Amino acid sequence: MADLFGDDPVQPSSPTTAENAPLADRLRPARLEDVVGQEHLTGPDGAIGRMVAAGKLSSIILWGPPGTGKTTIARLLADAVGMRFVPVSAVFSGVADLKKIFAAAREHARLGQRTLLFVDEIHRFNRSQQDGFLPYVEDGTITLIGATTENPSFELNAALLSRAQVLILRRLDAAALERLLERAEALMDRPLPVDAAAREALIASADGDGRFLLNQAETLFSVRIDAPLDPAGLSALLHRRMAVYDKDREGHYNLISALHKSLRGSDPQAALYYLARMLVAGEEPLYVLRRIVRFAVEDIGLADPQALVQALAAKDAYDFLGSPEGELAIVQACLYCATAPKSNAAYAAQKASWKAARETGSLMPPPNILNAPTKLMKQIGYGEGYSYDHDAPEGFSGDNYWPEEMTPQVFYAPTDRGFEKRIAERIAWWDELRKGKNK
Repeated sequence: MADLFGDDPVQPSSPTTAENAPLADRLRPARLEDVVGQEHLTGPDGAIGRMVAAGKLSSIILWGPPGTGKTTIARLLADAVGMRFVPVSAVFSGVADLKKIFAAAREHARLGQRTLLFVDEIHRFNRSQQDGFLPYVEDGTITLIGATTENPSFELNAALLSRAQVLILRRLDAAALERLLERAEALMDRPLPVDAAAREALIASADGDGRFLLNQAETLFSVRIDAPLDPAGLSALLHRRMAVYDKDREGHYNLISALHKSLRGSDPQAALYYLARMLVAGEEPLYVLRRIVRFAVEDIGLADPQALVQALAAKDAYDFLGSPEGELAIVQACLYCATAPKSNAAYAAQKASWKAARETGSLMPPPNILNAPTKLMKQIGYGEGYSYDHDAPEGFSGDNYWPEEMTPQVFYAPTDRGFEKRIAERIAWWDELRKGKNK
C-alpha cells in the first residue's frame, strides 16, 4: 500500500484509487497545498514552495516523525515539476535494484525525462550503499528525495548530506489532525460516532501521526455503533498506540537529555514526565538509574550529599523489588534530585584539578609531607618540619601542602546553597587561620 504519510514500504501508486482502498489512501492529497501541518515547507515562503515556484528541484532529505507526510510530499513534488517518480524502500531494495533504477533514469534523461528517486527509510542503507547515490546525484541522472525518521546527522554520510537539503517535517498538531478527521467525515458523508471528549482523546492518541489517526477513524466507521462513544468506550474499542521510542536511536538520547535538564532546572513535574515517558516506552530502568546517580554527583554534589545516597539506594531497591514495585524507588530518587539544592562545584573542581595534574604531573610534593621510612630519606629532609594537625590549636596547622614550584590553586569553590554553604564557611575560616599563621 502506498501510504498517505510516507513511512511504510512504498510501491508505485495506481492512476485511480479503488473504493475499497484504505481510508488513508483515499484521502491522499492531490496538491501540495492540501498537505496538512507542513505549511512551513509547502507554503509560498517555504523551501518546497519556492522550489515548485521556480520549477527547479534540488535533492532533499525529508526528516520527520512517522505519519507526517513524507511520501505524499515527494509524490506531489514530482507532479509539480513534471518529473518521473520512482519510489523504492531501503528495507526491501539492494544495490542491484538501484543499478537498474540508475540505468533506466539515464535512458529517460536522454529522452528529456528527469527522474525523481524517492528512497523511503534511507537511513537503512549502509554507508557504502549511500555513497552509491553520489555520482548519479552529481551528474543529474536523478534528483534524490530521501525520507527518514532518524536524525540525518547520525545516520547519513556527510558526503550525501552535503549534496542534499535537509527539510524537517513537524509532528502534526491537534489542528492538523482535526482537519484530517473532517476530511474523513466529508468523504464518508457522516460524522465519527464519538462525543467531543472522545474526539479529543482520539486526536491525542495519535501522537502527531496522521496515518495512525485515519486508520483509527476507519475502524470507527467500519463498525456499528448505536450511540456516540465517550472516552472510555473509545478506549475499549481501539487499541492503544505505543509511544515511539527506539532505545538505540535519537529519541532515546532526546528523552534522557530532557530528564537530566529538567532535574537540573529543579522542575520535579517535568522530570517525572520524562521519566515516565522512558519507562512506559520500555527503557531499561537501570539505564535511567545510572543517569540519576550521575546527576546526583554532577549537578548536586555537596550541596546535598544525601542525593547520591538516595540515588544508590534507589538502585538497590530496584534490584531487590524489580518492576513494577521498584519503579517507585526510581520516582523517589528522581523527585529528591529535582528538589535538592543544586551545585556543579565538585564537577567543575574535578575538571580543573585534572587539567592542572596533566600540566604539572611531575612536580614533587613538599618534603615536609613526605613519609620517611628509611634513614636516607630522613637525612635528605623527608618529613622534616611536618605539623600534626590534631596537635595544633583548632586542629589546624596551616601548613603548605603544594609543590614548591606551584602556587596554591582554587579548584573547588562551594556555592552558598544547601550543605555547601556550611562548607564554604569552613573553608573561609581555615583561610583566615592560615593567613594568621603565615604572618
